[in-house]
Amino acid sequence: MSAPIRVSPSTEFARIMSVGSYRPERVVSNAEVCKRIDSTDQWIQERSGIRERRYARADESVCDMALAAAVVAVERAGISPAEVDTVILATVTHPYPTPSAAAEVAFRLGTAGAAAFDISAACAGFCYGVAMAQDLIRGGSAKYVVVVGVEKLTDWIDLDDRSTAFIFADGAGAVVIGPSAEPAIGPVVWGSDGEQYAAISMTQSLIDYRENGGERFPTLSMQGQTVFRWAVSQIAIAAQAALEKAGVSADDLDAFIPHQANMRITDAMIRTLGLPAHIPVARDIATTGNTSAASIPLAMDRMLSSGEVAHGGTALIIGFGAGLTYAGQVVHLP
Repeated sequence: MSAPIRVSPSTEFARIMSVGSYRPERVVSNAEVCKRIDSTDQWIQERSGIRERRYARADESVCDMALAAAVVAVERAGISPAEVDTVILATVTHPYPTPSAAAEVAFRLGTAGAAAFDISAACAGFCYGVAMAQDLIRGGSAKYVVVVGVEKLTDWIDLDDRSTAFIFADGAGAVVIGPSAEPAIGPVVWGSDGEQYAAISMTQSLIDYRENGGERFPTLSMQGQTVFRWAVSQIAIAAQAALEKAGVSADDLDAFIPHQANMRITDAMIRTLGLPAHIPVARDIATTGNTSAASIPLAMDRMLSSGEVAHGGTALIIGFGAGLTYAGQVVHLP
């Protein structure tokens, strides 16, 4: 007869306790971007809604930015770094296949040897991390989880590429997720469409780069129209499913915080969801650009800090991007 196995005590619910963010100091206008590409400020704003974005310093790493955001989130959560037992870091721009960025951030944050790992789900990465953190806490594997979305996309884009140079930028956002006495994070709706993996990809692999004599460094490439059509047609469906799984209607929301990919995609989702006009919608992309996994926590922190959204409000968050991947859930804001 099999020996009995003791399991960790579980927690019924989890919640987002706090959010922190980090925006690099350098502000880059559309006019500056247009010095290297054939475009105009008017065209960029009409196509994306972006007026300016932030670029990290050359000596500023993914780990540096992630740490800055995580420190703020932990302080606001009212816990000590030593109480953090898991760090999940969502990024596609950490330049080392191993070790993970999360392990470095966990150490520099001052955790007591927290479990740490990176996830690669591109612009959906933060919502993937939120889902995983909730399950870790409810299953008894963790008590306090730091989830970070961070990107230094300027290391991986061709600043002379007219199709991508004006879109992507740098930044980091982090949340602390911990136990809750009541439901505060809804069921995740997530998935992928690997048949369209080439819609957002790299120009070549690092192995190809090495074998080709290092003549052209791999950079991000995107089939803009393909991604736009997919996002407009499919992501609103996933967002509606997240509402339904949480038992929440669009009218119940206090905020809609989608991945900051493109202002036109956001507007299309609002129409499809039938979102009431009075509900605040994140439009952080206008001054931050597309920061992939960092965009949702960056936008969340800005909306809360500015008073646009009240603490404790109900928000729908959803991320979508390369893979093609997506994930979304309804949450109570910290």
